[in-house]
Amino acid sequence: MTDKAISNEVEKWDISITSSRGYLDLNLKELWRYRDLLMMFVKKDIITVYKQTILGPIWFLIQPIFTSLIYVIVFSRFANISTDAVPPILFYLGSNTLWNYFSDTLNITSKTFTENATVFGKVYFPRLILPLSKVVSGLIKLLIQFALFMAFWLYYLLVKHAISPTWYIALFPALLLIMALLSLGLGIIITSMTTKYRDLTFLIAFGVQLWMYATPVIYPISMVSRDKQFWLWLNPLTSLFETFKLAFLGKGTFSPFWLMYSVVFTIVSLLFGMLVFNKVEKRFIDTV
Repeated sequence: MTDKAISNEVEKWDISITSSRGYLDLNLKELWRYRDLLMMFVKKDIITVYKQTILGPIWFLIQPIFTSLIYVIVFSRFANISTDAVPPILFYLGSNTLWNYFSDTLNITSKTFTENATVFGKVYFPRLILPLSKVVSGLIKLLIQFALFMAFWLYYLLVKHAISPTWYIALFPALLLIMALLSLGLGIIITSMTTKYRDLTFLIAFGVQLWMYATPVIYPISMVSRDKQFWLWLNPLTSLFETFKLAFLGKGTFSPFWLMYSVVFTIVSLLFGMLVFNKVEKRFIDTV
C-alpha cells in the first residue's frame, strides 16, 4: 500500500470535532446520533427530581391541584374574576397545566450554559442536547398532569354536563408542539445571552411571572375590552391558551390569523435561538 493510500485511510474519521463550523452549520444529524444520550438525560430528569422525597412523583399531581385551588379561592371567590361560566377548578387546572410546562421549561433551558459549565468543560456532546432534554422531560411531566386535568374534565363533561368541548381538540398536539418549540427557542436565546450578561439570570424568573399576567391564564380574554385585546394577542401564547380553552371547555376564541402569528413567531425564535446558541457554544467556556 502506498503512502498516499495509507494517508487517505487514516483521515477517514467517524466523528470530527472542530470549532471552525459556520454559524449556519447546525449539524442536526449529530443530535440524532446522540439520541441515546438525550433519552438518558430525560430519564435522569424524571427519576432524580423527586427521588429522595416521601411522595415522589405524586408531587407532579399535588402542585397543580394546590395551585389551582389557591387560584379558585383568590381569583374566583375573592376577586370575582370571570371564568366564562366554566367551573373554576377546571378553568384554572387546564390553564395551570399548560403554563407550568411553558414557564418551567423556559426557566430551565435559560440556565443551560451557567448550570452545566463544568460538564461542558470536561466532555464533548452536542450542547443542544441538554436544553432539548428539558423540553422532552417537561412534556412527560405535562402529560402526567394533563391526565389529572382529563379526570376532572370527564367528570364535568359526563356527570355535571357543565362544558361543551369542540372539534378544536384535534389541534391539541399542535398546540403542545408550538409551546415546546417556543420555550426551547426563547430559552436558548436567553442562555446564550447569560454567558455575557449574567444579570439576565436574576431577571428571567421575575419576567416569566409577569408574563403570566399578560397571558390569559387566570382570566379569559373576553373580560378584556376589545380596544385592549390587540395587545394581548401580540403575546404568542394568547392564541394557544384561547384555542385550548375553546377546544376543551367550549369557551374561548379561535383566531386563525393569531394562531399563525404564534407559529411564525415560534419558528423565527427557534431558528434565531439555534443560530445564536451555535455561535456562543464555541467560546462560552471562556466567559462563564
